[in-house]
Amino acid sequence: MHWGYFSKAVAPALTIQSGDRVTIETLTQHAYDDYERMIKGDSGAESVFHWTKERKAVDLRGAGPADASIYGRGNGEGFGVHILTGPVAVQGAAPGDVLEVRILDLAPRLAANAKYEGRAFGSNVAAWWGFHYDDLIEEPRPREVVTIYEVDCNPGRTCAHAVYNFRWTPQRDPGGVLHPTIDYPGVPVDRSSIAENHEVLRGVKIPVRPHFGVIALAPAEAGLVDSVPPSYFGGNIDNWRIAKGATVYLRVAADGGLLSVGDPHASQGDSELCGTAIECSLTGVFQLILHKAGDLRDEPYADIDYPLVETPDEWVLHGFSLSNYMKELGENARSLIYEKSSLDSAMRDAFRKARRFLMTAMRLTEHEAISL
Repeated sequence: MHWGYFSKAVAPALTIQSGDRVTIETLTQHAYDDYERMIKGDSGAESVFHWTKERKAVDLRGAGPADASIYGRGNGEGFGVHILTGPVAVQGAAPGDVLEVRILDLAPRLAANAKYEGRAFGSNVAAWWGFHYDDLIEEPRPREVVTIYEVDCNPGRTCAHAVYNFRWTPQRDPGGVLHPTIDYPGVPVDRSSIAENHEVLRGVKIPVRPHFGVIALAPAEAGLVDSVPPSYFGGNIDNWRIAKGATVYLRVAADGGLLSVGDPHASQGDSELCGTAIECSLTGVFQLILHKAGDLRDEPYADIDYPLVETPDEWVLHGFSLSNYMKELGENARSLIYEKSSLDSAMRDAFRKARRFLMTAMRLTEHEAISL
């Protein structure tokens, strides 16, 4: 796994042939919100999240500087937060090709702690980056609140319910850095510093629709690319439709394609308005099919320069503030994207892609496409 960034320099963990199936285990970066339920006894999760004064298992978390010279948060500065599993290389994949990623199955990662055996849990965070944060009406203001959910994915009982919540208190990580807010991923929570409120969302059941928030190929650009802003290569799309039975088409930008998957969610609406979904570790089964550029003709994905999703019922296109922000914003793109993001420009990008898709894939005229 690699934490918080994409890079074509990351060596593949696995190389497969087109048409092969691969099982990918993913971890939520929020698992330390409840160590007992989401990490303890799980050797895989423990190997990733282990952080003591003596050793930090995964030191680089994010695409920022290793010396934490900007904010002092830690290696990588948390400029990119998602735990990403991979990359998986596809033999023969080259820039210009299209990789078809079929999601055949997915299931929650069950708690390994005997106390919670056979049960799955997730975390939702009303965080400082959420839409609500400067619009709170109750005291204390401001505040960040973590809600822990139990997730039931069994047929006929697919729902989640809140177990408890707690208000984030300043946490000092094992390296000595104080985190007044949730500003760096995987910080161990000192349970003695928080108060659990178990009288929360009583009687409320939330429909579960497991999906992966991040599915991406390696970008063409050099260096480390922050995992937060999505772009032409896929990434942090946070679309609940990218679930079992869906297919994602991505344009290959680096040799091998280099697929990484992460940011697993148990449930989410059409946004992460408060900051996150119900973040819940998942395992997926994927089939990867390579379409060579020279063989593409009039397929719906033949001319994509964005992540295209196909479900049993619909085609889903994605518009962004800038369709390729690293190319359009130049040398300082990795920071400017946060300043230049806009729903207006994202809507314009979505319109242009939808119009082109209807004209090229569905053979409509421009006026037909606009009317439809």
